[in-house]
Amino acid sequence: MRIYFACAIVGGRQDEAIYQKIVNALLEDGHAVPTALNAGPGWQTLEGSPEPSEVYRRDTAWIDESDVLIAEVSTPSHGVGYEISYALNQKKPVLCIYRRGATVSKMLMGNTMAGLRVLDYGDVDQAIRLMREFLRALEPLPKP
Repeated sequence: MRIYFACAIVGGRQDEAIYQKIVNALLEDGHAVPTALNAGPGWQTLEGSPEPSEVYRRDTAWIDESDVLIAEVSTPSHGVGYEISYALNQKKPVLCIYRRGATVSKMLMGNTMAGLRVLDYGDVDQAIRLMREFLRALEPLPKP
């Protein structure tokens, strides 16, 4: 499956270790993650100094080409919020996960759009389990 992973970039990197573990689990499971560099210190390579219009074009194209969007939303981010909305409007399934106790936008928590799940987790292992369950539920049933 092709998965767009969204996380805070400019808004704060205090959860970078969590992002890395989530993306590593996705890659180990055989998924393609075009935004994998955003999970670690390589985010600067992707962001570098491209023009805002280039970042928008690149990231929306990646969402268009992806099957699903998974967002870690513990750290508020305008960009992640936009990516979530964009993916939902493109009818992509979206999973938002956040650290239990983190303050998450009421706009996101109150959203009842089809295809959106918002779940909290206690530790990164639980986040990975929730993510895998979400993805398994999206897989087509095997043909008899």
